[in-house]
Amino acid sequence: MKRHGNLWPDVVSFEALLRAADGARRGKRFRPAVAAFHFDQERALWKLHDELSTKTYQPGAYRSFFIHEPKKRQISAAPYRDRVVHHALVNVLEPIYEKTFVADSYACRTGKGTHAAVRRCQEFARRHRYVLKADIQKFFPSLDHEIAKGLIARKIKDRDVLWLVGRIIDHSNAQEEVNNYFPGDDLFTPFERRRGIPIGNQTSQFFANVYMDPLDHFVKDRLGVKGYVRYVDDFLVFSDDKQHLAEVREQIRAFLVRLRLVLHPKKCAIFPVADGIRFLGYRVFPTHRLLPKENVRRFRRRVREMEADYAAGRVSFAAVNQRLMSWEGHARQANTERLRKRLFDTIHLQRATTV
Repeated sequence: MKRHGNLWPDVVSFEALLRAADGARRGKRFRPAVAAFHFDQERALWKLHDELSTKTYQPGAYRSFFIHEPKKRQISAAPYRDRVVHHALVNVLEPIYEKTFVADSYACRTGKGTHAAVRRCQEFARRHRYVLKADIQKFFPSLDHEIAKGLIARKIKDRDVLWLVGRIIDHSNAQEEVNNYFPGDDLFTPFERRRGIPIGNQTSQFFANVYMDPLDHFVKDRLGVKGYVRYVDDFLVFSDDKQHLAEVREQIRAFLVRLRLVLHPKKCAIFPVADGIRFLGYRVFPTHRLLPKENVRRFRRRVREMEADYAAGRVSFAAVNQRLMSWEGHARQANTERLRKRLFDTIHLQRATTV
């Protein structure tokens, strides 16, 4: 396997950091922290350049919060200057790994994404009778730091880049506790190994793809599976033989041990594709797609909240419209024309009147 070196200048040069800052700012330019950084951008970037060049760079504290839909998850936001560094690192590493990632890995990759993954899912559903649907139990909290750094080092030999990778991974804040035991562990192993990287970092999404890449190649190359789709830790395997999928499931379960990962016991099932596949916010059938009922219920609840916020003057029409169009863009990927018309006909935005 070819290992890549001489990458550090492409990460820490002023030009590289400027390009990274442009990427980090995209869609967020009016947020106070972003605006403050870019108000004195040249000084801020040279300071980052000096800290990285002298290895005195130290990531800042995360701001963490929880989201509860569709399930409770901890999201951790890094300070904006750290996000610039994340972009600079991924800008250099991603093209190297992109060449060897399998085509049917869809998360956080140019030209991929959720809609492409759903289309691929439906394509395989039209060709096969059964699907194995699975995901990893507590995926981001379970990522083992030493394994993650080792997987990066398999392709990267630049010591400076590996130092920055280690600095970012080791600085991960506390995640949900996971204490799984694997063959060879003693009583204290799960407590001695550092685990967990924050959802929210661009580097975390990239590291997740690197971490799961061995599984992708195991399924595609070693097991010879043609019908395979993965988005982060959610993945689908298709076949006309239900027993074959049961065997594949156990082979995957055994393979994941080397990554210190475990299949989710309640989210690993084999069933006919005709039953509909719950995947990335849709119910995918061979002939059509629907939205899950809970998605529609959440939208109705959010609409009521937006109507109340708009009436009280807490939110602008532009902000409400942006949220509505975002949901419509998602819903439009399913067979929802009548549903969308019915839902949007019920929306009433009116400012409260004062006497």
